Amino acid sequence: MDADTAWLADHLAVALRERGRAVARVSWRGFWRARSLRLEHGRHDPDSYYESWTDVSGLRREVLDPMRPGAAWTWVPSLWDAERDRATRAPRIQAAPGTVVVLDGPFLLRPELADALDAVVHLQTSDAAVRRRLAEADRAPDAEQVLGAWHRYLSEARPADTAAAVLRFEDPRHPALVLRGR
Repeated sequence: MDADTAWLADHLAVALRERGRAVARVSWRGFWRARSLRLEHGRHDPDSYYESWTDVSGLRREVLDPMRPGAAWTWVPSLWDAERDRATRAPRIQAAPGTVVVLDGPFLLRPELADALDAVVHLQTSDAAVRRRLAEADRAPDAEQVLGAWHRYLSEARPADTAAAVLRFEDPRHPALVLRGR
């Protein structure tokens, strides 16, 4: 699922730049918490994945809030390198007024973030599609973690009802726009 959101966000950022817009490309993975905090309740806990993996307050503080109209327009592209499990120490970047933040990741319409986002594209997928996209070695245990968190998000945040657009994303090569109200 992460690869899907990153792929789509990368293409959107390119399209916006080609149209002359300044873009701040941000990934939720740059705002993960330390491994010890992410795995505090076990490697496969869906509630931990949903609630604790992302430093939501850091993402708001360092990216989303500074990019609001009238704010400082300086932002930090990441706080944490999950692969090395250490701080990135990324420098602040001065953004041009009107810069579009393109953020990828799951759970973006959760209550802590929803009011900080102007438009969200929700990628609607079946459980089978999620399982197919997980790495072979991770399918058995991680599928339940990811699916458990995903189902919680769908029931609590109801992203298909509030997103600016919903794409049916069973096969990333063939996304389909979901028309609501029909």
